[in-house]
Amino acid sequence: MLLQMPLHLGRIDNVLALAVRFLLRQQSADGAWRSDTYGAFKDAYSLTPLALHTLLASGEREAASAVEKGTAFLSSAVGPDGSIDTGAIGLSYPVYTAALTVHVFSTLPGFARERAAWLNYLAERQLTEELGWHPGDREYGGWGYSQGPPRKPQADRAVPPFTESNLSATVLAVESLRSAGTASDQPALRHARKFVCRCQNYADEVARREPEFDDGGFFFIYDDPVRNKAGLAGRDRTGRQRYSSYGSMTADGLRGLLSCGLPLDAPRVTAARCWLEKNFAVATHPGNFAAGREAVRASAYYYYCWSLARTMAAAGVQKLAKAVGPLSWAEALAEELVRRQQLEGSWVNDAVEMREDDPILATSLAAGALSVCRQFVIQAANVRNGDIQDIPVDRGLK
Repeated sequence: MLLQMPLHLGRIDNVLALAVRFLLRQQSADGAWRSDTYGAFKDAYSLTPLALHTLLASGEREAASAVEKGTAFLSSAVGPDGSIDTGAIGLSYPVYTAALTVHVFSTLPGFARERAAWLNYLAERQLTEELGWHPGDREYGGWGYSQGPPRKPQADRAVPPFTESNLSATVLAVESLRSAGTASDQPALRHARKFVCRCQNYADEVARREPEFDDGGFFFIYDDPVRNKAGLAGRDRTGRQRYSSYGSMTADGLRGLLSCGLPLDAPRVTAARCWLEKNFAVATHPGNFAAGREAVRASAYYYYCWSLARTMAAAGVQKLAKAVGPLSWAEALAEELVRRQQLEGSWVNDAVEMREDDPILATSLAAGALSVCRQFVIQAANVRNGDIQDIPVDRGLK
C-alpha cells in the first residue's frame, strides 16, 4: 500500500540530503574531517568519528564512499600490536573520539580488530581501581577529558584539571560499550552507573529529597559551577552546593541510566523522563539557567537536540503529554531544525562558547538529530495510514 506521508517528510529528506552533501565537501583527501575554525578540532580525530556517525545515521547512499574513506583513516591509527597511534601531541578529546569510533565500527562489519583496539583505549581511561580510584571517590566510575590514563594523584595533591569524570564523556563511553556488546551487568557499566547517578538531582530515599533541588534532572559535573552550564541552584539543608538541571545533560543522563541497565520504570529513569517532558522545548535549550548565562544556554543548542533525539528514541517515547494534547516531539524538533538550516546545507550556532559555530560540528549534531526524528515521523505516518506493523509500543511519558 502506498502511504501518504506528511508534507514535511519530503522536506526532511531534502534537508538531510543537503546536509550530507555539505559534510562530503568538507572531507579531506585522507578521509578525515578537520576544522577551519578551531585548533582543537584540527587533529582529524575530533570531528571524523562524529561526522561518520551522522553519515551512517542518515542512510544516504551518496555517503558510502566517504564512510569507506573515513573508516580507513580511523583504522590507520591502530598498530599491528593493537595500540593506538595518536601522533606526537595526542588527541584533543580522547574519550569522545574513542567512544564514537567504537560506535562506528560496531555499526559496520569487518572492523573487529580495530574496534577492540579502540575499546581497549577507552577502557584504559575509566576512573576505577586500576588507576587508583575507589568507590568513595566522587570521580569513581566515569570518564573525563584526560589525554592519558587519569591516575589518581597522591593524597596530598589535588586532582589535576580535566582528570575528573564528567557526565557527557561518561555517557558516550557507556553507549559505545553497549554498542560493542558489553552487558549492563559487567563491571565497567556497574561502576559507570555510580557516577551517572551522582550527576542527577535526585535522592533515592524520599525523606532526603528536597523539591527545590531534586527535580530529577541532571548536571555535567559534581563540583564546578562554571562547567555546569546552568550554574548554581543554591545550597540544600545539609549545606551542600547544588546545581541546576538542564536539557542536554538530562537527556544524556537518562540515556546513561538506560545504557547502564536501569529499566524504564525505575524511579530515577521516571524522574528524568518527567523532567524532559515538563521542560521540553525545541526553540531553546531548556533549564533554569542562572542570570548572565543565556549565551551559555544557546551555545549547546545543537548538542541538546542531538542528545534529546537519541534519548527519546532510546526510551521509546513517541508522544509527550501536554495540556493541549499529545505532542510529537520528533515532528516539533524536525520542524525547528529544518527551519534553521543554512542554504548550503550546514547549520551554525551564533553562540561560540561550546564551539558550535564550527559548521562541521553543528551540522553533524543537527543532521544526526534530524535522522532520528525522521524515523519517528515515518512511524507516525504509518499509524495515520492504518499500517501499524512494526511500530514500537508507545512508552511515552504519561
